[in-house]
Amino acid sequence: MSTNEKNAAGPSPKKERIAVYPGSFDPVTYGHLDIIQRSSKQFDRLIVAVLNNTSKKPLFSVEERKELLREVTKDLPNVEIDSFRDLLVRFMRSKEADVIIRGIRSVTDFEYELQLASTNHLLDGEIDTMFMMTNPKYSYLSSSIVKEIAQFKGEVKELVPPVVEARLKEKYEDNI
Repeated sequence: MSTNEKNAAGPSPKKERIAVYPGSFDPVTYGHLDIIQRSSKQFDRLIVAVLNNTSKKPLFSVEERKELLREVTKDLPNVEIDSFRDLLVRFMRSKEADVIIRGIRSVTDFEYELQLASTNHLLDGEIDTMFMMTNPKYSYLSSSIVKEIAQFKGEVKELVPPVVEARLKEKYEDNI
């Protein structure tokens, strides 16, 4: 086929830009939500993927975390929630995604995330990692800090969406 014939057929369809934001999200915080909202603007589809890490004992089950994420992202039409328990690069291939989103709070985060990005690139050279600096007002925030505060009946409303705050209170009341 000549170049003119190709042009006459019209442009080839644009490949959908799909990114994956993986994490434990135990629980989802305003820091996570900031990264989700901002990265959803950069891609056609953003898959927030809950890691089912069998070596950790999470507070919320995978299904509970997915449910909370669905609730707090319901106003973002191009965001979907999923989970995985395999290598991230295999999950990415199954979703035809080629960009990993990682939030960075500090230099320490960057060093760890750079190791992960390099390893993922070694496993699949077609997958890139995009680092996104978190909003400075969330730079101290982690799920572990949220759980510790909630466990001791501290106030977490500035740290997590209301639905997450309510579920944290339920979880820790159940453990009394």
